[in-house]
Amino acid sequence: MNKKISWIFYVLLLITAVLGAATLSLSIGEIRIPLADIPRLLADKESMEFGVLTYIRIPRTLLGFAIGGSLSLAGAILQGIYRNPLVEPYTLGISGGASLGVTFAIVVGLHLLNILFLPLAGFIGAFVTIFFVYTLSIRKGALSVNRMLLIGVMVSFISSSMMMFLMSITAVENIHGIVFWIMGSLNESNTAMIRGMVSLSIVCLIIAYIFVMPLNALRLGEEKARHLGINSDISIRILFVITSLLTGACIAVAGIIGFVGLVVPHIVRLWVGSDYRIMLIASFLSGGTFLIVCDVLARTVISPNELPIGVITGIVGGIAFIILLSRSQKQSKLLKG
Repeated sequence: MNKKISWIFYVLLLITAVLGAATLSLSIGEIRIPLADIPRLLADKESMEFGVLTYIRIPRTLLGFAIGGSLSLAGAILQGIYRNPLVEPYTLGISGGASLGVTFAIVVGLHLLNILFLPLAGFIGAFVTIFFVYTLSIRKGALSVNRMLLIGVMVSFISSSMMMFLMSITAVENIHGIVFWIMGSLNESNTAMIRGMVSLSIVCLIIAYIFVMPLNALRLGEEKARHLGINSDISIRILFVITSLLTGACIAVAGIIGFVGLVVPHIVRLWVGSDYRIMLIASFLSGGTFLIVCDVLARTVISPNELPIGVITGIVGGIAFIILLSRSQKQSKLLKG
């Protein structure tokens, strides 16, 4: 009972953190908007602040929450499947395939026909890679998790090399667009894509939560999970589809935003423990909070210019990861001593 009470406390604390980060995101920027004035400004459609909130800050905040939560959720699931805290959504070559798809679209000029061709190309590239990795990972009718990981890493290297080849033969102005997309951005104005991303993230969280018991059993290994009555092959395949769908959608909408799926689930595990009944929800909420805060920093550090959000997530996430890891090592040494 005490464990469930602590879990409720964690969830309430994280929801408060999400609301605080969202408030910060709506208030801070090139134009400062006091929190108390937001309801009044949203009612005044003629004001400049209404346009800033409606068309820029609210969509960015929602997108940041959905993408941060999705990447962190995917990372938590994959780390459970592989029983490796260093696995992240991009490890399986998904980011490489999406990057190659977008690079190809820019090089051949598809983005000039319609701006939606870029996210579409990224999504197609991600799922072609996923299908390729998944197909090669099946051996004698069974899915090999370790084989999938190795093939994903190799596919990632191949995709990166092919992307570099395309960049070396294209015009200079195309290289700028490719590099900017790779660094990631929440500057998406298509409301349909934002709504779709938010809906997808929540639906995948609900579906993934159905598999909390298989995930807890998989922490012991596939063989032991089978002895506990878990159909590990089917569970792994469904969870792999969920993580692939989340990662592919995130890359298609916002580009490559690194470190979220690696750092956030690891930090959450150190904080709330490894039980996936709390781990999935805590990772989702923490990832959303983390990316919203990083987006605020990206918009304000060198204001009025904007940093790529991937730069912020890499720096902040890497530093936080090293600090928490060193503290946990010191605590374990003290306990042993």
